[in-house]
Formats: sequence, structure tokens, C-alpha cells
Amino acid sequence: METKKDHSVEIIRYNLATGQQKDFEQAYTNAGKYLKASPYCLGYKIIHGKEEPNRYIVIIHWTSMEDHLNGFRKSADFMPFLSLVRPFYNNIDEMKHYENTTIEWTKE
Repeated sequence: METKKDHSVEIIRYNLATGQQKDFEQAYTNAGKYLKASPYCLGYKIIHGKEEPNRYIVIIHWTSMEDHLNGFRKSADFMPFLSLVRPFYNNIDEMKHYENTTIEWTKE
């Protein structure tokens, strides 16, 4: 993924109650259209715990932290997005922004 210098990565770690997985995945499937429509979102991914199946990590790439907080969150896309994922907010262990480093390797 090609990014600009101030690209921000938002990490949201969830610990869901048993039986919420299907609803959680459906909520993010539906909410994804608002991320895709946003000029501030560069992409997203959701990963699921193998050893702990109630755990999920949502990774959202933003053009910058500022664009996320003052662009997307003030846009018309935010409230419909939020209404879909809000039922899971009490299950959040962490919601933070990170920046990329130059330390990376991928096997080709």
C-alpha cells in the first residue's frame, strides 16, 4: 500500500462476548461501505483470533490522524458508520492511532 508520510494506522482491539462474532462481522461488512466512500480512508482489514475466537483487531489506514478525527468524523459518512459499529463499543480493549516505521519485511 503506497502511503504518504503522515499516514496513520488506527488499531481497534475488540474482546467480544460469546455469540457476538457473526453480528460483529456483519456490522463491519455493512459499515465498510462508509469507509470505502471516505476520501480519508486508504483501506481497512479485520483479523480474527485463532486461539481466542472472541478477539478481533480492526486495522484502518487513514490519510492522517487529523483527517480521521476532523475529516471523517465530521463527514456525512461517520454517523451511519458509527450506528453500525456502536453496539460493540463496550467490547473495545484499545482504540489508538499508530504511525508506520521503516522497519518492515515481506517475503516475496
